[in-house]
Amino acid sequence: MKKIVTENVLKRLMQPGKRLFYIMGPCVIESEDVVFRIAERLYMISSEHKADIIFKASYTKANRSSIDSYTGPGIVNGLKILKKVRTEFGFPILTDVHNADEAELAGGTVDIVQIPAFLCRQTDIILAAAKTGKIVNIKKGQFASAAEMKLAADKAVSAGNGKIMLTERGTTFGYNNLVVDFRNFMEMKRFGYPVVYDVTHSLQRPAAEGNISGGQPEYALAMACAATATGSIDGVFAETHPDPALALSDSKSMIGLDAAEELIERTLKINQAKL
Repeated sequence: MKKIVTENVLKRLMQPGKRLFYIMGPCVIESEDVVFRIAERLYMISSEHKADIIFKASYTKANRSSIDSYTGPGIVNGLKILKKVRTEFGFPILTDVHNADEAELAGGTVDIVQIPAFLCRQTDIILAAAKTGKIVNIKKGQFASAAEMKLAADKAVSAGNGKIMLTERGTTFGYNNLVVDFRNFMEMKRFGYPVVYDVTHSLQRPAAEGNISGGQPEYALAMACAATATGSIDGVFAETHPDPALALSDSKSMIGLDAAEELIERTLKINQAKL
């Protein structure tokens, strides 16, 4: 199996305006077997469509609707699995962190350290992530404006790290609902960092189904295509699973692997047209 060249992909990520890239994988690590099934299919998709894919999975989900919700294998076992994915397939790896200590530990394994949306104002976490020297993906909080993300990015820069990506994942619109203001892509683009659209989380319905979150993944393709057509995003973030209905986290908002391939194929065509 010819591996993806991780370093070349990472270099292209930090060149806004180039070919669209993708952040894909399961919401949370369920098992090594499930993770590898997803990685194998994404590898095939990447090879078929010449798409730059970053593999994403969480070792722990700290933000859960219910105390009974599955949270993951934990940071030690989770990072071991993610390291195997990187070694086997050559994918750049992204995972989210929840405190400064986790940022330091995860930074020793992954290529991109992600700041969750609810934590985008937490200075200590951003500084710790930046100090790893890895790319830092800061997700815009559901409560935050696009303009505020310049302040979040400035925190990382103050720690000597300008390798930043900013991700839009929707804005709270009343109870249990999110909307996406496409102007945010253009606003954040002005800061000079790659802008990512998290399509599956933006279609989430937080805690809308009692003890779990709902979602509207049937709109993922249309929303991703529309966002790409603005010409203001550099990447698309979409969580995917072999059987979303059976997933242990975000089962109502993730898309299947066939849908993920269609999303990549369609958005790449739109991206190439605008280039």
